[in-house]
Amino acid sequence: MGYEIIDQNSFTSPTLDRDLNKDLSKINEKSIVLPLGEVKISRKVKSILILFRTNSNIEIWDQNKKRLFELPKIEYTLRSLNSLLKSIRFSKEKYSNIKIQLIIIDDNTNETNLNKIKNLTNNSNFEITFTKVDHNKYRELIKKQKNDQTYSNLASLLYCYETAKKNTDDLVFFVEDDYLHFEPMMEEMIASYERISSQLGNDIFMCPADYPYLYMNNQKTNILIGNKRHWRTVNETLCTFMTSKELLEKYWDNFYKTCLDRHDPFEKYINDIYNKEICVSPLKSLSVHFTNINSSYGLSPFIDYQKLWDENK
Repeated sequence: MGYEIIDQNSFTSPTLDRDLNKDLSKINEKSIVLPLGEVKISRKVKSILILFRTNSNIEIWDQNKKRLFELPKIEYTLRSLNSLLKSIRFSKEKYSNIKIQLIIIDDNTNETNLNKIKNLTNNSNFEITFTKVDHNKYRELIKKQKNDQTYSNLASLLYCYETAKKNTDDLVFFVEDDYLHFEPMMEEMIASYERISSQLGNDIFMCPADYPYLYMNNQKTNILIGNKRHWRTVNETLCTFMTSKELLEKYWDNFYKTCLDRHDPFEKYINDIYNKEICVSPLKSLSVHFTNINSSYGLSPFIDYQKLWDENK
């Protein structure tokens, strides 16, 4: 009849044939959270294109500060990619019917570091391709910048967005190379995207990081229930976020204008989208931006940074 039976005495569901402390949801079908009941999934995820944008030569864009642990940038890139690969594998074990493709977009990484990156991707059970940014392609488009680093960042971001527009079938996930991800990140992003989008009746934007700057003013927010954690509505992100092909095309002018000059804030035109569309980030964080320890755009609160760092060596 379309209902599930719960035996609260034994804390089991005879219809689902599992304990109630186990995962009760079925991807692409239903999302069940106790005691809130069931959400029928109308917005089903079919595929995800992940674009991992990397430059292991630049320590921090537009800054002279050092990152937490003060190691060369390649260490952050490798651990970031390692954590992303682990999270993809974890989600594919649960959601094998969802196609995942990873494109690594390289911006001037030297050959030694590039080989280290490529070696990490060996023996993966999903599609991975490498591509390089052609800086000359954008010389006439991007406004002249104060230094080559800023121009390079804008060029690689524009190339990333163009690659997404050409190759995305469903969801697209833009990922920068200084975020470390918890293993359940992709699973939670996929299942929560389905649940929240189905409830709202619209595609959304989804950021995996809980940034410290979100707590530095008295900004009002809404709290939503995802798959296995709470999510909050936000009106700002950096350049790591997930959205749909539909919203990418709908707001292409915003994506495009973001890359034509160094705005203040950098993500000005992306953030403008969130005045019209829902963007959510998790409580607590699924990904941590490993920047300077004092940066308001960096380390998420209530995280064991050392443990996350060591786990992804």
